[in-house]
Amino acid sequence: MSLSLHYGVVSSLGSGVCSINGLVLGFVGQVYDIRLMTSTSSGLVVNLTRDTTGNLTVSSLLFNPTDRISVGGLVTGRPSLASLVLGDFLLGGMLDPLGNVLLQSSTVSSEYAWLIESPSIGLIDRQSVFEPLQSGLLSIDAMVPVGRGQRELILGDRYTGKTSIGVDFILNQRYEKSVCVYAAIGQKASSILEVFLSLIARGALDYIVVLVASSSVSSVSQYLSGYTGCAICDFFMLVRQLGSLLFLDDLSKHAVAYREIYLLLRRPPGREAYPGEIFFVHSRLLERSALLSASLGGGSSTALPVIETLGGDVSAYITTNVISITDGQLFLSVDLFLSGIRPAIDVGLSVTRVGSAAQWDGMKLVGGSYKLQLAQYAELQSFSQFSGDLGSDTKARLLSGASLVELFKQVNGSPLSLSYQLSLLSVVSQSILEYLSLDRITFFVSYPTSVPSWVFCCLPTLYLGLSITRLNLTLAPSSSPV
Repeated sequence: MSLSLHYGVVSSLGSGVCSINGLVLGFVGQVYDIRLMTSTSSGLVVNLTRDTTGNLTVSSLLFNPTDRISVGGLVTGRPSLASLVLGDFLLGGMLDPLGNVLLQSSTVSSEYAWLIESPSIGLIDRQSVFEPLQSGLLSIDAMVPVGRGQRELILGDRYTGKTSIGVDFILNQRYEKSVCVYAAIGQKASSILEVFLSLIARGALDYIVVLVASSSVSSVSQYLSGYTGCAICDFFMLVRQLGSLLFLDDLSKHAVAYREIYLLLRRPPGREAYPGEIFFVHSRLLERSALLSASLGGGSSTALPVIETLGGDVSAYITTNVISITDGQLFLSVDLFLSGIRPAIDVGLSVTRVGSAAQWDGMKLVGGSYKLQLAQYAELQSFSQFSGDLGSDTKARLLSGASLVELFKQVNGSPLSLSYQLSLLSVVSQSILEYLSLDRITFFVSYPTSVPSWVFCCLPTLYLGLSITRLNLTLAPSSSPV
């Protein structure tokens, strides 16, 4: 009699959603099997309801909606939650949201069973974010720093460079000893392949895991891909005690996939047809990011979710939800992108709630005032177009602001090391940009590709010589003695 409680039958199915009757001992998160002719198909229980007669109805998701399943099929419940096998073999590989390896480059055979949806780390086992996570982008590391264990949102319109910023974050982790997970949710397969090949070409194969859930797969796979990426980061954070970086590209498509599942489950829709629990779906996904205490190894999991906006609207439903969950946001402006300022980070709308606590002490000294200077330059530029005659002081401020804008321009795929950023900002703070025209500043910053290293090493000496020359000219007498 007790064995019959673990069995059920399929009552209805469609579009990856299945309803089961008779599975009395079913529970949310349980994995079940449906018997086919020559194999089995698996699924995940997501909801338990009772119909008008009091019978239990189990709503579930099929892992592979393309399997030929018919109504009345026998369902067998497993006494386990959804899990996947993880290990060091994932490094340099590509896998799907269910943990199936699509491309494997490592032969290390360590394997661990890991839950896809595991609870987040408790407050006692966490510590405050204090260690910086260098992005290699001068505008981010100097003005909007990101720390290990932080959740920093990247939002902007389509084709404004959101994925490029995530790629630069990943490329710069070769110096940071961090494992990176690139979770592509709802993207074109060609775009995912292009990003993967660009990462391989730049030597990121040894520390990256690519999680593929393209737009051609089912909404169930797109929904599970975010949690699978978190599980991989949890493994390297807890077991290997390493820093990990999760780049979710993007959560807006993840929300659309969950909305489709929710409507197929015939649950009541909410605002913009999204379910009322969409906030909880994203919060339990992003709150798994943490910086562990030293007693647990000090590992970290940093999340960089991406949200695509429409017309620069930051007050949309999903956008405001994720902003309230994360610890700050990097807003990319279309106007800045079209004007040639790349990365197109809007300093006025970009913020980090961790602040300078996630910034190296040397960077605090040399990069603390640039955000204010750029904000003043943007305000002064907007007012200067209404005046035809500007004073000398206003012209000098506009020229200085334009020089700073040129300074923070950076080519995609060329992250700068921390030592070079500190040296560059310290030299720039001494008004060295006054001796360069605007079209030469980009060439000045583009070390090490276009400027020899010996030129950069001589910059402090050059500035010292210019300072001495200026001092001698100031102290020199107006006329030679008789």
